[in-house]
Amino acid sequence: MFTIYKRSQGKYTRLCSAFGVAILVVLGCLQLYRKLQASDLGLWVETMIPAGLLVVFGLLIFWLVNKQTFADFMIAAEGEMKKVNWSSRQEIVVSTVIVIVVVIFMASLLGATDFSFRLLFMWLLE
Repeated sequence: MFTIYKRSQGKYTRLCSAFGVAILVVLGCLQLYRKLQASDLGLWVETMIPAGLLVVFGLLIFWLVNKQTFADFMIAAEGEMKKVNWSSRQEIVVSTVIVIVVVIFMASLLGATDFSFRLLFMWLLE
């Protein structure tokens, strides 16, 4: 039940996915601990319920990441990501500058249009 399915394939995708979900589980258990701490149920209850949930969810994450259908999907996703043609640093910089310039130009144009209409309607309403 707790064996690693296709150990060498999709390793980083599964590891990063499990790590991301584990961060959410840890933060949830920490929040639960704080809520239980405020309710004065006793140190045993305050610590063991979040710790037990952390262990249960940790085992669930491990099982899910190594489940055949989920693992095959992650292996295929990692294989597809290796096929992606990533842009160079220069292309990204040029594209970013173009987007920033166009956004500033459009914001200026819309601001000028708004200001012009405001003046026009103030003049008409006087």
